[in-house]
Amino acid sequence: MTKRMSFGAELERLEAIVRNLEDSEVDLDEALKLFQEGVKRLKNARKLLQDTELTVKKVIDAADGSLPHDDVDD
Repeated sequence: MTKRMSFGAELERLEAIVRNLEDSEVDLDEALKLFQEGVKRLKNARKLLQDTELTVKKVIDAADGSLPHDDVDD
């Protein structure tokens, strides 16, 4: 099983992919591989954000109720 990367690590890899794709020396096959990896990394980062948002909502719900999770921007 592969270890899940942190949000920061996902972003760093996405930035590296973008830099590589901007390089005019990258051939089409490599660019396609990088693009596919970038889409995967973006999905992973989005999932990490969703999981974090859910955790924050649970913490707020478990608190004294002074800030209901509906007040958190979606």
